[in-house]
Amino acid sequence: DMKGRESGMPEEHYWESFFDADLALTALVSDTSANGDWIEFGCGYGTFTLAAARRTSGLVTAQDIEPAMIEIVRAKAQAQGLHNIRAGVRDFLAHGTGLADGSQSCALIFNLLHIEDPVALLREAHRTLHTGGRLAIMHWRSDIPTPRGPPLAIRPVAAQCEEWIRTAGFVDARPVDLRDSCPYHFGIIAVRSE
Repeated sequence: DMKGRESGMPEEHYWESFFDADLALTALVSDTSANGDWIEFGCGYGTFTLAAARRTSGLVTAQDIEPAMIEIVRAKAQAQGLHNIRAGVRDFLAHGTGLADGSQSCALIFNLLHIEDPVALLREAHRTLHTGGRLAIMHWRSDIPTPRGPPLAIRPVAAQCEEWIRTAGFVDARPVDLRDSCPYHFGIIAVRSE
């Protein structure tokens, strides 16, 4: 039963129809910065986990609070022969990721920044990234009707997210146009500079 998820995860195929995961990752993560270990905060059905694992020779750590989601991701990784995914149940909002400081080259935070304390989550992403490591953000737009997503009133706008990203210690947060891959979402990238 997925009803407990705040964003109300819909049926999987319907959900995946909103995204072109490979195209989105191409827009958000340049190939030069991609190699190394990745952390994905809230992997859900693994829509982006599998695409991420195909882009790096490093390990993709995929965390979600829902055991059912983690089971799905593990099964998909096995079915697709992707051996560089470590999917685990974790409440990273309460306890962090458990990853070492500066150990990751990329952090993905998709559809999560409507949470109560977004800056704390972004600070955890910053902590896990090494210098030059990339943060990739995606969230539901609030300027157009979208078929799913959290209530419009709690969706942050891109400018607000950029401010939170800077508060969390990142510099150069900049928007990425995702209309070709994820028309209901906006994207932002930033780099850990020190």
